[in-house]
Amino acid sequence: MDEFLQYKKEQFIDKIAENMHAFGISETIGRILGTIYMNREPMTLDELSEATGMSKMRMSQVVREMIELGIADKIRRKGDRKDYIQVENDYYQTFISLFTSNWQREVRKSRAFEQRFSKDIHQTNVDASSQQEKEILAQEMDDWKNYYDWINRLVEFFESEEIFKYVPKKEGENRYGK
Repeated sequence: MDEFLQYKKEQFIDKIAENMHAFGISETIGRILGTIYMNREPMTLDELSEATGMSKMRMSQVVREMIELGIADKIRRKGDRKDYIQVENDYYQTFISLFTSNWQREVRKSRAFEQRFSKDIHQTNVDASSQQEKEILAQEMDDWKNYYDWINRLVEFFESEEIFKYVPKKEGENRYGK
C-alpha cells in the first residue's frame, strides 16, 4: 500500500484511539476498533496482534471488553475454525453503545449506593439537633435518585434511537454506502 495512505490510516486509527477518552474508554480499545475499521472486514486475534503489536493474550482481553461494551462481536466464517472480530460499522451505533454502556454501569452503581445510603440514613437515630441535617441528607439522596433516573431515561432514549428524530443523521451517512 502506498506509504502516504498507510500513514493517513494510522492517523485515523490514532484519532479514534484518542477519542475514546471522551467515553472513558482506553486508547487500546480505540486502537483495535480503528484497526478493524480500517481493515474494512473482521479480523482474527492473530491479525489484530500483528497489526497492533500487542500480545494475543492482551488482545483477547481487550476484545472481551469491546464485546461487553457492545461495539464488537465474535463471528465464525464457514470452513474456518478461527474467531473473527467484527466491529459495528455505523459510527452512530458505536457512539450509542459506548455512551449507554458507560451510563448503564454508573446507574447500577448509583442505585446500589442509594439503597445502602437510604437504609443507613433511615435506620439511624440522631438527636434532635441533628435531625434537620439527616432530613437534608435524605432529600439530597432523593434528588440524587431522580437525577440517576433521568440518566436512565436518557440512556433508553438513545438506545431506542428516538434521538435521531430530534438530532437526525444526514442523508447517506452510513459507512461504505450501507
